Amino acid sequence: MDVYGLVGNPVGHSVSPPMHEAAYEELGIEASYVAFEPPVDEIRQAIGGAQTLGIAGLNVTIPFKQDVLELVEPDGLAERIGAVNTIEFGEGAPRGYNTDAAGVTRAFEHHDVDLTGRKAVVVGAGGAGRAAAFALSDAGAEVHIANRTVDRAIELASDVSDGTGGSLDTLDSQIGDASILVNATSVGMESDETPVPADCLHSDLTVLDAVYAPLETRLLQEARETGATTIDGAWMLLFQGVEAFEQWTDREAPVEVMNRALREALDSSE
Repeated sequence: MDVYGLVGNPVGHSVSPPMHEAAYEELGIEASYVAFEPPVDEIRQAIGGAQTLGIAGLNVTIPFKQDVLELVEPDGLAERIGAVNTIEFGEGAPRGYNTDAAGVTRAFEHHDVDLTGRKAVVVGAGGAGRAAAFALSDAGAEVHIANRTVDRAIELASDVSDGTGGSLDTLDSQIGDASILVNATSVGMESDETPVPADCLHSDLTVLDAVYAPLETRLLQEARETGATTIDGAWMLLFQGVEAFEQWTDREAPVEVMNRALREALDSSE
């Protein structure tokens, strides 16, 4: 039996295990998915131990996505983003990937949103913001990054093709003619807050909020009230998991089964 898992700290809240195990059951794959929570200063030992124990693959979450970059052979995208969230073990050095970017693009694809030639605004320049910015830029969008720390926004903008960056004060002017908005911050996570003033929103937007607890964030509520199309954070979470599953197994993921298991797990965790 193959063992896959998630490494992070903390991981007790994770809904990834039921999502992946539902896929294994659906396809008759003999595998299990386990959450691991090593001390924050022992990720090197954790990755080495996983390889020694024959773990087949790991997802990586906060706070380890950047730390593991130097412990694996990253593919080109993970190296550009500067973070790894999926590791595949085998012969030789572990291989690292970033499926968060695919989580963004596949969430939009699932909702029939074409990103080519669109103007996109990404709020946040942390790990999720970097993944979103590269995903959107690689899909052909024109990307503006708005972040509380302006230097980080400008640095990320310089890393992506034709990107621009600025403070959160640029949201009003930038969202006005944008058609894509991504919240890649944790603002709104289990709180009635939003990173984007309601009067910036308009009906021509498609809004993806990476926050998935709650699924109906204040940002998505206010966006929907303007007539905008909204995509909740569970779709991004789902498709990064789908991408990891397909990377590990070389099998087409049962997306609907994984989506159902994910949303049932989120419902039960409320």
